[in-house]
Amino acid sequence: MATTSTRLSTFVWQGKDGRGNKQKGEISGVSVALVRAQLRKQGIKSASVKRKAKPLFAPSRQKIKPMDIAVFTRQMATMLKAGIPLVQAFEIVADGLQNPTMRELVLSVRDEVAAGNNFADSIRKHPRHFDELFCNLVDAGEQSGSLETMLDRLATYKEKSEALKSKIRKAMNYPLAVIAIAIVVTGILLVKVVPQFAATFSSFGAELPLFTQYVMRISDFAIQWWLWILGAAGVFGWCFKEARVRSKKFSESLE
Repeated sequence: MATTSTRLSTFVWQGKDGRGNKQKGEISGVSVALVRAQLRKQGIKSASVKRKAKPLFAPSRQKIKPMDIAVFTRQMATMLKAGIPLVQAFEIVADGLQNPTMRELVLSVRDEVAAGNNFADSIRKHPRHFDELFCNLVDAGEQSGSLETMLDRLATYKEKSEALKSKIRKAMNYPLAVIAIAIVVTGILLVKVVPQFAATFSSFGAELPLFTQYVMRISDFAIQWWLWILGAAGVFGWCFKEARVRSKKFSESLE
């Protein structure tokens, strides 16, 4: 069953634990009501829960790359093999992460697990980073009692997959560079060189070959509409980038 992605926010809370001691901290969640429910499951009676204010000039969020998920999976497998409890393993992994967005994701999953959910259901709430195959295999590992083994296999699979994608991208760099240079050179020829030949040919007074006439027409079109052509190329590039970021299916089809 597909799960819709919900944007997490950071909340600041204050409350009392089971012994009546005052506690406060930060927690990731979707809404105030759900955060209060998470705190109740952890034995905290929350008196105040507020969404953490964002700074006026906040830096852009660092993206979570597939390799970040592979490293996270490998680290979790290592922690569980060492006999470290699941919730504590999340905390240790999160403390060692340099990417703040990835750290927020790991702590969010930790909060879900600490609230009583299993690992698979917790990561299903983040389908942008954990696909259905990943979630199903984690679920199978939990059901069979071999979660650390399944995570180890998942980490190996993701590492090999990302290594292969990296090789393909590097192999594509050269032909893409050649195509880009060819487009630039063709544009310069159409705008700068062909008009000079056109003036020379017109002085002969002879009828030009059909192919030469086509080239000159293309040159005239490029000279007249070059600004619109560049604008259209820029809009296409922006739309391509946005589609790759916003559409998971489009991004997966490219990869």
